Amino acid sequence: MLEHGGRLLRAARTYGIAPERWLDLSTGISPFAWPVPPIPASAWHRLPEDNDGLEAAARDYYGAPSLLAVAGSQAAIQALPRLRPHSRVGVIAPGYAEHAHAWRAAGHAVETLPADMLLAQHGRFDVIVLIHPNNPGGERFDRERLLELHATLAQRGGWLVVDEAFMDATPEASLCDAGDRDGLIVLRSVGKFFGLAGARAGFVCASAARLASLRDMLGPWTLTGPSRYVVRCALQDREWHAMQRERLAAFGARLRETLAAAGFAPDAGCAFFQWKRDPRAAAMHEAIARRGILTRRFDEPASIRFGLPPDGLAFERLHEGVRAALTEIDA
Repeated sequence: MLEHGGRLLRAARTYGIAPERWLDLSTGISPFAWPVPPIPASAWHRLPEDNDGLEAAARDYYGAPSLLAVAGSQAAIQALPRLRPHSRVGVIAPGYAEHAHAWRAAGHAVETLPADMLLAQHGRFDVIVLIHPNNPGGERFDRERLLELHATLAQRGGWLVVDEAFMDATPEASLCDAGDRDGLIVLRSVGKFFGLAGARAGFVCASAARLASLRDMLGPWTLTGPSRYVVRCALQDREWHAMQRERLAAFGARLRETLAAAGFAPDAGCAFFQWKRDPRAAAMHEAIARRGILTRRFDEPASIRFGLPPDGLAFERLHEGVRAALTEIDA
């Protein structure tokens, strides 16, 4: 399995620090979770039903003509490559590594390229996979340019797959409303914006025919009854959505400022995280971890991603931890 953030218990064992003493910044999940209400007993007792209002709430929230609920966007990432014959696939890099891994595992010819090269060389590929905004690189793309790219690919039977797991803070840039165009597939995640990663819920916005094929492959009951209930309620809470977007924007800006003030100014990021390329990334990750702060380290390129601290004290702890770690590794 590929490496991911969020492995707090492993870090606790490795560094001998109890889990409750960590500041876990290793994921891009919002530290501000939607407040889950009591779950009706029927959600646990009965098999999930498709007509419970979840899909309608999701279509309204995402502005998508058609979509499919899946067990996190990861389920779709693994399944989509099996819906095409072997193809030439270009995947953004650096980026969420599960995309390239899934296409390779299904037998496709995969190249990973920086965003500018991938877009410039789109004619060499049958499928292009982008992450918008990119994780961890933070790249953003013009909506009209993406639609033009999709049209070019679709003319020759190609696909444009856009992973919008971190799009909820800037929904105006989403392609979900165009998801019914043949060859355009948009992935959305509930875990990041709503802080509901444990629900393992996401959505695929695509044409009805593509969704039917994906539904057949995944089988029935892709989401549990409790997850369906909670996600439906969260998607309908518009007042909370507005508050969350303001809060994420403010905390994302504060994270950039905190890292810069500590002498480790980030290169890129979005409302959910900040990312720093640095040849000292491995040593920096270790030095910060010894201080009970968990980050996400990347090898290619050598870099570190920082998620959002939840409050003022956590920001102060991060600032002091980064300064102390820099002093240690530069000594």
